[in-house]
Formats: sequence, structure tokens, C-alpha cells
Amino acid sequence: MPNFHKFLTAASCTAMLVAQASYAQEENADTEGSDQVEAKEEIDPGQVIATVNDKEITLAHVIAMRAKLPQRYSQFPDDLLLQAIVDQLVQQTLLMQAFEGDPTLGTQVAIENETRTMIAAEAMREATRKAPSEEVLKEIYEEQYPDESSETEYRAAHILVETEDEAKAIVTELEEGADFAELARERSTGPSGEAGGDLGWFGDGDMVPEFYAGVVALEPDEFSPPIQTQFGWHVIKLSETRPKERPNFEELRPQLEEQARQQALDDYVNDLREKAEVTQIDINAMDPSIISRFEILDQ
Repeated sequence: MPNFHKFLTAASCTAMLVAQASYAQEENADTEGSDQVEAKEEIDPGQVIATVNDKEITLAHVIAMRAKLPQRYSQFPDDLLLQAIVDQLVQQTLLMQAFEGDPTLGTQVAIENETRTMIAAEAMREATRKAPSEEVLKEIYEEQYPDESSETEYRAAHILVETEDEAKAIVTELEEGADFAELARERSTGPSGEAGGDLGWFGDGDMVPEFYAGVVALEPDEFSPPIQTQFGWHVIKLSETRPKERPNFEELRPQLEEQARQQALDDYVNDLREKAEVTQIDINAMDPSIISRFEILDQ
């Protein structure tokens, strides 16, 4: 049986981050799976599963603990998980009731942080629950992928060697009529050598700056002088160019929706900050190592 005694701390919630990552999945569950939810048996979250000295443990407590379990616990059958979770909740309740005195400062602030995190996650979900409008999505699309974009894509091949002298020798052979692809297969140390040095299509940002600059300076069917990058020395041949194709709006829809939701959340938080009275000491005046003084939490 898995050690459930430790899983609460191991799986403690970082809900502010989880909320963004899981939002799309929750949204689908709210819409596409709505018929399935309605077909399920009605349950009472307040159903009392156990009582410990008049302290009730409800079905909602059990389900909430199950939701925090790491993914690896999904391999266990529900009946085993149910019993283990109830046992864990009973044990925790007994220990909580037996505790005398005041919790440490660490426990007190951890409870406050957890409460803040969980409720903030609820607020985040509410702020981003509404699906972005088609107009907003189109605005983001047009801004990031303008129709009149003049960006160019390049198809090139290269021969990668270790030294400048080797690269110069290859340039000499090419000038004398040697076949570029054949030289790449024979001499290139890069993984593209077997394909005659062909790198396929790429654009700005896809290659290291020195290499990209060398490609841009060429005309189709021209080859470059030796060019040095962090990988070694290159001789590059430009095959052809083309205008960069505009991505399809529908294919980008999930990405655009995520960006729109993130922007809506950022705007919401910024609006809250502008309306609130927030004061903060000069962080730069603090010794940053103080954040690792964990011993103060034992007070």
C-alpha cells in the first residue's frame, strides 16, 4: 500500500500556477462533458463519512484530498484510495485534536499562504472563465501575424568542420566545381551531413545569429566564405527563399485563446492593483539571504 501519510505535503497545492495550466481542461469539462455530468448520480458533498469526537469528515473533504494526490496514485483502484484517504483524514483529525499549545509561526503562516493561494486561484478562474470573443482573437492574430509581413524564409545547406583551414579548403574545392552535397556527406561533422547538408526551411531566430547573417548575405546557389559559430566552422549554400507563410487562424485558435485569457487576467490584476492601496518596503535595502532563515518558523 502506498505511503499516504506523506502525500499531503508532497502534493501541497500551488494552485496559482495549476489554475493557469489546467484551465483549458476544466473549461472542456464544463462544456463538452456537461451531458455526462448530468447523467451521473447526484451526490451530496456534505455526506458525513466519519466522525472523530464530534468533528465531521465529509465526502467533500475526501474528494478534495483525492484531487491533490500526485498522478502516480491513479494506478490504484478507487476502493483502496477511498479507504486510505478516510484513514488519513481520521488520523490527521486525531492528531490535530490531541495537539496542545499554539502552532508554530511556520504552521500559522503556511495556513495563511495556503488560504491566500487557493482563494486567489478561484479568483483567477472566475476572471478567465468567459471565453474570449472572436474579435479579440482576431486582433491578437492580426497583431502577431500581419498579412503584409515581409519576413523571408530560407532553405540552405551547410558543411560543418572543426577548423577554419578545413573550411577554407572546402571553399577552394567548391570554387573548382566540387559538388556541395557530396562534400557535405564526406566531410561535414554535423547531423545534416548525411542529407547533403540540407537544413530545410528556417527563418529569423531559428539559427544562431552568425549563421543566419551569413545566409541572409547570400543569393540563391551562392556559397559563403568560412563562418564561425559556437558549433565550429561552416560553409553555407543558399538554395532558395520564399515569403514566410501566414499561419492558419484556426490552427492557432487554442494558442490565441490562451493568450487572450492571460491578457484578460493581467488586465484584471493590474486594475485591482491600481484601485488598491499597496505599500512595500524597499526590498533592495534588505539582505536577500534572510529568506533562507528557516529557523524563525519554529518559534
